[in-house]
Amino acid sequence: MNLIKIQTYFLIFVVYSFTCNRQFENQTYSLSSENNIICTDNNCQGTYQGKEFINGDDVAHQFSNRMSSKVGEQLKALYKQGKFSKVDFKNIVMTTEGMGTGNVTYYLKIPFSRVENKCDAYTSFDHVGGWNHKPELTKRKAQLQNALIKGHQLCISKLKTTKEGLQEYWIQWQNKITQSKCE
Repeated sequence: MNLIKIQTYFLIFVVYSFTCNRQFENQTYSLSSENNIICTDNNCQGTYQGKEFINGDDVAHQFSNRMSSKVGEQLKALYKQGKFSKVDFKNIVMTTEGMGTGNVTYYLKIPFSRVENKCDAYTSFDHVGGWNHKPELTKRKAQLQNALIKGHQLCISKLKTTKEGLQEYWIQWQNKITQSKCE
């Protein structure tokens, strides 16, 4: 009986330890990446430093997802403050030093420009990109169609490419809820 209890406790301890370690690893990764994005009235910028891939996932490229989320939040906040803005596609800065080596420093700066009219502003932001593959722009456009105000279109940047080969299309649009009066 005691041997079975000891084995059971040991098994629970091993499973619990593995689960806690995996959760801690993910939380540490997420927090350190999130803390590296700073948004102001003029831009959002940040850096991801670390592994390109973990367990086959392109974690470095996922920094684009976090940046897109932060930019969308900032555009909505600026809109609510009456600082109507949109992303200045031409002046986006992307660098991916070390891409292809296993460890990378991925820097992103997403600048804003002001617009006069609240219905010329954009309050949602996303991307579609490729870390060692071509972006699936047609697929992303189809996915975002339901997010648009009726009669509106996505505003899509020209393809941006780092010298190491990261490719991104940046996408902005008027949020259906935030800008509902712009129909």
